[in-house]
Amino acid sequence: MSLIDADAGTERFGGYEAELKLVQADLNQQLDEIPELTGEPRKAAISKAERALEEANELIGQMRLEKPNIPAPSKGKINARFRNFESDIDVAKRKLESLSSDRRALFGSRYTDNPTTDDQLEQRQQLLSGTERLGRSSGRLRESQRIALETEDIGAGTLSDLQRQREQIIHTRETLHESEGYTDRSIKTLRGMARRMATNRIITISIITVLVLLIIAVIFSKFRK
Repeated sequence: MSLIDADAGTERFGGYEAELKLVQADLNQQLDEIPELTGEPRKAAISKAERALEEANELIGQMRLEKPNIPAPSKGKINARFRNFESDIDVAKRKLESLSSDRRALFGSRYTDNPTTDDQLEQRQQLLSGTERLGRSSGRLRESQRIALETEDIGAGTLSDLQRQREQIIHTRETLHESEGYTDRSIKTLRGMARRMATNRIITISIITVLVLLIIAVIFSKFRK
C-alpha cells in the first residue's frame, strides 16, 4: 500500500466517523423522545429514528470498507473506536426495536386486534414506507458492493505492481551476477596476458644475451688470428 493510499484511507475513515457522530446524536435524541410520545407523533419519531439507524449502519459499512486502507500504526486505535461505534449502534437498535414493539403506545387508544379500515390504511402506508426504506437500503448495498469491487481492483493493481517490481529486482540481480562473471573472466585474461608478456620479455632478454655473447665470441676470435 502506498503512503498516498494510506493517507486517503485515513481521511475518508475520519470523514465517515464525523458523520456517524452527528447521526448518533440525532438517533439518541429520537430514542429519548419516543417514550414520551403516543400515536402519530410516536410513529413519526420512530420512523425518523429508523432512518437515522439506517444511515448509521450505512456509515458503519463504509467505515468497515475503509479499515483495510488504514496504515498499520493507526489500526489499533481505529479498530477500538470502530468496535465502540458498532456496540453503540447495536444498543440503539435494540432500544428502538423495544420501543417499536409497544403497539398500544404506538397506535394509542385506537389499537385493537381487529383493525378498522383507517387502521388498515395506516398499516398499508407503513408497509409502503418500509418498502421505500428497503429500496434505499438496496441502493446503499449496491454502492457498498461497488466500493468493495473498487477496493479489490486497487488491491489487485497493487499486487501486480509488486510482482513487476519483484521481477525487476530478480532481473537486476541476474545482470549483476553476469557482470561479476565478465569481470572475473577479464581479470583472468589480464593475468594471462601479463604472464605471457613476462615470458616474452625473458625470452627476448635471453636472445639478446646470446646474440651479444656470439658477437663477442666472433670479435674475440678475429683478434686472436
